[in-house]
Amino acid sequence: MAEPVPPIVVPGSETVPPDLLAAFERYEAAIVADDVAVLDETFAPGADTLRGDTAGLLVGHDAISAFRGTRGGVAPRSIERIEHRVLGTDAALLVSVSRYAGGGRGLQTQVWQRIDGAWHITAAHVSPRPQPLDRTVWRTVGDPLWQGAWEGALAGLTVAVKDLFAIKGYRIGAGNPAYLDSARPETTTAPAVSDLLRAGASVRGIARTDEFAYSIAGDNVHYGTPPNGALAGALPGGSSSGPATAVATGQADIGLATDTAGSVRVPASYQGLWGLRTTHGLVPRQGLLPLAQSFDTVGWLTRDGDTLQRVVDWCLSYDGSSAAGEDGPEGESGEESGRGRWGESGTDLPWRFVVLDEALAAAEPATRDAVEALLARLAAAPEGPAVSRASIGDLDAYLVPFRTVQAAEAWRNNGRWVREHPGAVGPAVAERLAAAAAVTAEDEASARALLAPLRERVRDLVQSSVLLLPTVPGPAPARGRSGADIDAVRLATLRLTTPAAVAGLPALSVPLLTVASVLGLAPVGLCLVSREGTDIALVRLARRLAATVSAPGVTP
Repeated sequence: MAEPVPPIVVPGSETVPPDLLAAFERYEAAIVADDVAVLDETFAPGADTLRGDTAGLLVGHDAISAFRGTRGGVAPRSIERIEHRVLGTDAALLVSVSRYAGGGRGLQTQVWQRIDGAWHITAAHVSPRPQPLDRTVWRTVGDPLWQGAWEGALAGLTVAVKDLFAIKGYRIGAGNPAYLDSARPETTTAPAVSDLLRAGASVRGIARTDEFAYSIAGDNVHYGTPPNGALAGALPGGSSSGPATAVATGQADIGLATDTAGSVRVPASYQGLWGLRTTHGLVPRQGLLPLAQSFDTVGWLTRDGDTLQRVVDWCLSYDGSSAAGEDGPEGESGEESGRGRWGESGTDLPWRFVVLDEALAAAEPATRDAVEALLARLAAAPEGPAVSRASIGDLDAYLVPFRTVQAAEAWRNNGRWVREHPGAVGPAVAERLAAAAAVTAEDEASARALLAPLRERVRDLVQSSVLLLPTVPGPAPARGRSGADIDAVRLATLRLTTPAAVAGLPALSVPLLTVASVLGLAPVGLCLVSREGTDIALVRLARRLAATVSAPGVTP
C-alpha cells in the first residue's frame, strides 16, 4: 500500500469535492509508487471501463489491469493544476496537468463516477510528456541518422534498421548491452542497407532486436518491450520488434529486418503489417550478424502493400540490386553474392491457393473461423481464385529438427562470446543457448537428414500453387503473461512458421484477419508461401488477394 501523501493544494483543487479529491490523491500516490492493487481498485470494474494513451485504447477492467501489471511506475511528478467539471450527481470530469521532476509536462483526463459510495475512474486518457527517444524501440535515431540519395525509387522513405546490420561507423548491438560494449565500429555498410540508401531511402535509426535474434516474443530484459502499434498492452512480436513497432507507429516507413524462424512474419502479424521473408540466399547477408545461417534471411516490414512492392521492385530486380553497395566489399557482383540469380520480377504466380490442413488445425478457433470467413469471401468473388486443401504432414516433424539445426548454428555463432561473458544474457535466451550448447554433431547431422525430404515436400507443394495459412495461431499475447505461457505460444507459433524456413521459400504475412482478444480486436496475418525466387510476384499476388477480399459487394 502506498504511503499517505499530503493533500494536493494546486489551482482548481478547491472546487473538487473532498471525497473525490481524496480518491484522486490516492490514485496519484499509487501510480507513482506503482501500487497495482490500488490502481486496479480505483478503475471501475466491468467491461466498459476505458483507458487510452499514445499507445492505443484499452477497453475493460481486465485489459487495463493486464497493462498495469507490466507498465511499472511513472517518473516522479507533481500535479500543478486541476480542472473540475460536474457531469451529474455522481459523475465528474477531472483534467490535471502534471510536472515531472525530470522535466516536461503531462495531461490526464479522467471521468470519475461514484459507484456503491466510492469514486472510481470509468474513463481515462493520458497524454504523457513528449519522449525524444523511446529506448524500447530505438538504440539510436536521427532525422535522419543516415541520408540516402536525394532521388530514386524509394526517395522520401525512412528505414528502421534492425540492430544486426552493419552501418559504417556504428557498432552492432544484437539486443545486448554487454555485446554492444564489446563491439567495434563497423568499417562498411551491409549491402541490404546500402541498397535502400542508393534508392533514396534514409536510415531513421537503429532499432531494437531481441537478444541475438533468438526469440519471437519481442520482450528484451535489458531495454524493455516496445509497444505494439496495433494492440495496446500486447507483445510486439520479435525478434524484429524494434523495426516493426517503428513502422506500425509511424516512426519509419520501412523496417529492415531478418527472419530465421518467423522474426519478420510474427511481428507483422501481431502489429497489422505487411512482412516479407525473402527466398533464402536471395538478398546478400554480408554485414549481418548471423543466428543460424541455414535459415537466416533478410526481409522488410511496411504498413501497406504498395510500399512493400516499391521495396521489392528495387531491391530484388536486376536493375535495383547490387551485392556491394557503395560501402560493400570490393570485387563482388550481384551474381556472385546470390543477388539477381532468380530474375523473376516479371513472373506472375498462378491465381491458385492451397490451404494447409495441419496449419489451419494448429490455429486458435477464432483464427480458424476468420480464415474460413475469408475463404468464403474469395469463393463469392466474381473472379476469385481457385482454392484447394492439402496436407503438409506433422508440423512437429518440421519443428523439432529445425530447432536442433538452428541451435547448433546459434551456439557456433555465439557460444564463445556467451562463455566469455557469464550472466550477460537474459534468462530466456540464456536457457536456449544452454540447450544449444548440448547439441552434438551427431544430433545436428541427424536433424539435417530429417529436414531434407521435408524441404522437398514443401517445395513440391508450391510448384503450381501458393500456400495459404495463418501466420501465427492467434493474436499477440498480452504483456505480463507468465514465462511458461509465452513459451507455449512460442512453440505453437514456430509450428506454423518453420515449414517455409525449412524450405527456404519466400513467405509474406498480410494483415487480412481480425479476431477478438482480451485486449480488443486484434490483427492476425494470413501467410502466403510461393516457390523460390518469386518474391516480387508474391507481393503482387498478395495485393491482388487483399483487393479481392476487400472489394465492395463481396459477401459469402
